[in-house]
Amino acid sequence: MIHGRAALTYRIMQIELAFGKTGLPANLPQGVNYQFLEARSATALPDGLAALEAAMDSPIGTAPLVELARGKKTAAISVCDITRPAPNRLVLPPLLARLEQGGITRENVTVLIATGLHRPATEDEIREIIGPDLYGKIRVVNHHAKVLAEHRYLGDTASGTPVHIDERFIAADLHITLGFIEPHLMLGFSGGRKLIAPGLAAQETIKVLHSPKFMRDRRAVEGSVEDNPLHRELLEIARMARHDFLVDVSLTRDRKIAQVFAGHPEQAHRKGMEFVGKVMLERIDEPVDAVITTCAGYPLDLTFYQTVKGITAASHIVKPGGRILVVSACTEGAGAPEFCEMLEQFPTPDSFLDHVAARPVVVDQWQLEKLALVCRDKTLLFHVPGLEARYKSKLWGKTYEDVQGAIAAALEGLPSNARVAVIPEGPYVLARVEEAVTA
Repeated sequence: MIHGRAALTYRIMQIELAFGKTGLPANLPQGVNYQFLEARSATALPDGLAALEAAMDSPIGTAPLVELARGKKTAAISVCDITRPAPNRLVLPPLLARLEQGGITRENVTVLIATGLHRPATEDEIREIIGPDLYGKIRVVNHHAKVLAEHRYLGDTASGTPVHIDERFIAADLHITLGFIEPHLMLGFSGGRKLIAPGLAAQETIKVLHSPKFMRDRRAVEGSVEDNPLHRELLEIARMARHDFLVDVSLTRDRKIAQVFAGHPEQAHRKGMEFVGKVMLERIDEPVDAVITTCAGYPLDLTFYQTVKGITAASHIVKPGGRILVVSACTEGAGAPEFCEMLEQFPTPDSFLDHVAARPVVVDQWQLEKLALVCRDKTLLFHVPGLEARYKSKLWGKTYEDVQGAIAAALEGLPSNARVAVIPEGPYVLARVEEAVTA
């Protein structure tokens, strides 16, 4: 398979697209210049467990976890929900051992599933998230963003965001987050502060964070943190919530641990973002005419809501008027009820953008807002077989039941010298045009 900037014309080539749990083979016909942008990753660590233990004992910018636990009685640990492949089952056992060594018994530890406004995790999903060895042996609870009474008001940020964070997290003596770092469509990178807000925030907080105030800022995109106003806002909220310690990892393409970043929530997370940004960045010398991409397969492509991330990630390298084909399983359909309702309601991207600009923020409007912004100067095509038929007719682009038909439509009418980027693992590639990187 061709990597990076290499681009050649092929007769017929079979590729494997990240899709659900199994992947999806597809054929690329001749006639255009394909450029493959693959999810590069560092080599897996030879001993992930040893690396986790070493990181907790010699953390970045703060005392070892055992020392932080001394003199404290309770701890709260925020972890990703099922839509993120964070290796909690590997991280939790050595972390709990160090808490116990420092005097916090397992009975006084609460693990919170940082759902944000996603649905609560099922019992089967909780078993998958924390691992069968810990399931039933430690307190695990879902965060409920829509129940304001379960949150503590901590005040407003400097820019006016009201901060309500899950009381069970705030009430603990020690506040810990576990996550993994990847590009994020509006926050630059995931991990760190995101496990507190929006992960454990009330909808009253999340709605402001995901309002047009932040969503339409050009700096609130994948890979951007230095001037990203949303990143700054979440750091301020995390400080208000007394974020004490984090363990974030980067993952290889096959979900093994590539690197561990533990310690001070801001210093360790910054090291992780720098590492992931360097590893995942793919540069091309000029914008392409079309992109064939995905939402990285399971678990990220469970819903159309999450599928938007594959589209926004690809949008940075496509010419104005160019095409983006996204392939996503969507086995759980469109997403939450609020998102589904909006998906059916607006016939054009501009009608949606005009509507939300003049009204109070509605749950999940931000994902459609990001999608609508892409649609303003890109043509979208979809192969989303799990999405219900009533939504397919409402998408701001044409849907195809067969992946080969979708690819043919994406390439139809392109000149022989057209450049087409193929991104088999979608948002796990941080793709940028060379000029944008070096300017």
